[in-house]
Amino acid sequence: MKEPLLSVENLHTYFETPEGLSRAVDGVSFAIERGETLALVGESGCGKSMTALSLLQLVPEPAGYIESGKVVFNGRDLLDHSWEEMRAVRGRDISMIFQEPMTSLNPTFTVGWQVTETLWIHGTARGRDAWNRAVELLEHVGLDNPAQAMRQYPHELSGGMRQRVMIAIALANRPQLLIADEPTTALDVTVQAQILDLIRSLQEEMGMAVLLITHDLGIVSRMADHVAVMYAGQIVEYAPARLLFAEPQHPYTRCLFASRPTRAQRGKSLATLEGTVPDPAAWPPACRFEPRCPWRAGLCARVSPRSLDTGPGRTARCHLFDPDTLAAPFAEVAP
Repeated sequence: MKEPLLSVENLHTYFETPEGLSRAVDGVSFAIERGETLALVGESGCGKSMTALSLLQLVPEPAGYIESGKVVFNGRDLLDHSWEEMRAVRGRDISMIFQEPMTSLNPTFTVGWQVTETLWIHGTARGRDAWNRAVELLEHVGLDNPAQAMRQYPHELSGGMRQRVMIAIALANRPQLLIADEPTTALDVTVQAQILDLIRSLQEEMGMAVLLITHDLGIVSRMADHVAVMYAGQIVEYAPARLLFAEPQHPYTRCLFASRPTRAQRGKSLATLEGTVPDPAAWPPACRFEPRCPWRAGLCARVSPRSLDTGPGRTARCHLFDPDTLAAPFAEVAP
């Protein structure tokens, strides 16, 4: 059986805080096949971005650390790599588009310097060759005047242009995996569509895999092959995108879908998901969604649910799908 490009197994990333131990990523597992797009979705504070930073050993230190787990990429566990070995992986084999391009790009260096830097650091090109390659990259990602943009500073570009520069930097060395963390945040709808089309076309051209982190289910439906729904540091549901949108299973996923605006709901009030994601230093002791769940029963506050197979390529972490616990407590509330 062919191994996936990336396999994350039981990943735990913790932070020491004045409030106690914050378990931001708490037993996360998923896999990404070559050339596919996996969407990691959920509300802010669920641990999506910290999962991505853990893959590249970029967890903020000294408070943060990776407690345990495996991140197997091309058959090698990245968590066994030294800092220098990871520097060779970042930007070459795995690249990342960060949430906010204005804070990700260095305001004191020109765009040209920042694009060429990633080329010469990894030995892809140097000197005039690196400059010409950078101009080609900026043109490839849709900048109208790439030669001029090379001499400009980030603050001289619009949000959409800065995001395109970030994509050019991320793709400069033709990575096997692109991590896109909220790649369309703060962009208007037209620019969002352009950026998503650009990522998809470059993915098809280069054959790379994409880990797409977002809370926008519209983007997920457009881009993803598989979806991992994350809540309170855990994956609560995993499924092929078409099956998830046809029939979401986990109560949290159902609540997210119910809050989406649709044509059928035009003129009606949208459903709301009451409450907020709990503090990572004080996760609920059993089911972490229990305090907000419309289908909760007494058992949910006492026993942690298992992640169970619920169909071909599907899993859900909920007592509603556990034959050992799905009995009288759920008889009246099961959907």
